Amino acid sequence: MPSNAEIIEQLRWKKLPVLDDGFVCLVDVMGDDSSVVQAARVSYGEGTKKVSDDRTLIRYLLRHRHTTPFEMAEIKILVRVPMDCWRQWIRHRMASVNEYSTRYSVAIDSAQSTPADAWRSQAEQNRQGSGQSLATEIGATLSADEQRLHEETRRIYDARLAAGVAREQARKDLPLATYTEAYWKIDLHNLLHFLALRMDAHAQEEIRLYATMIGQEIVRPLFPVVWEAFEDYRLGGGTLSRLEQGVIRRLALRGAEQGKAPPYSTDDFMAVQDVTWRELNRCRERDECREKLSDLGLLLPE
Repeated sequence: MPSNAEIIEQLRWKKLPVLDDGFVCLVDVMGDDSSVVQAARVSYGEGTKKVSDDRTLIRYLLRHRHTTPFEMAEIKILVRVPMDCWRQWIRHRMASVNEYSTRYSVAIDSAQSTPADAWRSQAEQNRQGSGQSLATEIGATLSADEQRLHEETRRIYDARLAAGVAREQARKDLPLATYTEAYWKIDLHNLLHFLALRMDAHAQEEIRLYATMIGQEIVRPLFPVVWEAFEDYRLGGGTLSRLEQGVIRRLALRGAEQGKAPPYSTDDFMAVQDVTWRELNRCRERDECREKLSDLGLLLPE
């Protein structure tokens, strides 16, 4: 099994491809699994080591959301990402960032293109999400239009520069699909928070691809024990609110009274739903509860 130093050398400056011309690559890392343990034991005292091995302690810390020990490790990454995707990325404010400047340098001559089979419809229930894939025939037309748009905006941008227009002004009509690059340095706690949100199935596909690449190909080999706990308690785990726990208790009681065993029906669920949901025609909280109970095998799938 390679050492942490060997893994770092294998990963450092290795461009891991994302989308058609994007990438992520490790620049530097401070710490490993043992750094988290070391930081925790400063607080817990030396005696902790006698009753808890490193893996058990890391899992306890992550399970109970003791965040400070995870802040003692840091990762610095270089990314190339479309500007529209970067807008979502940069909303995660707990990081140090230095981005490629199109005031100082000529904009990167690359824009993300969309394959004909990758255009998505607007989701019906989620105002900020995607629905089903559009027909390839429609996508082919959209992709051809996209290519012409990218070529024309780049031609205009280059012509402005050739005419002597300042870079800071010439750039203003470049599409959001234009790639930018940035150094992104973040501690492990905030990185895991970023990954939990952006690897989720509800995240936009493009940033989800970046997050998955960072998580699987960089964080996982560098922090294997932390990553295992993260998968168990964050990516693959879940939470139940007080209201959701009440629904489960009432479902079980109703099932016992009627001689039913799970999975229960939608009618059963609606009969025991929380009182605050009853008068609502549309209720996302109720929908999310139903989805959780279905995943747990307590409700029949719709």
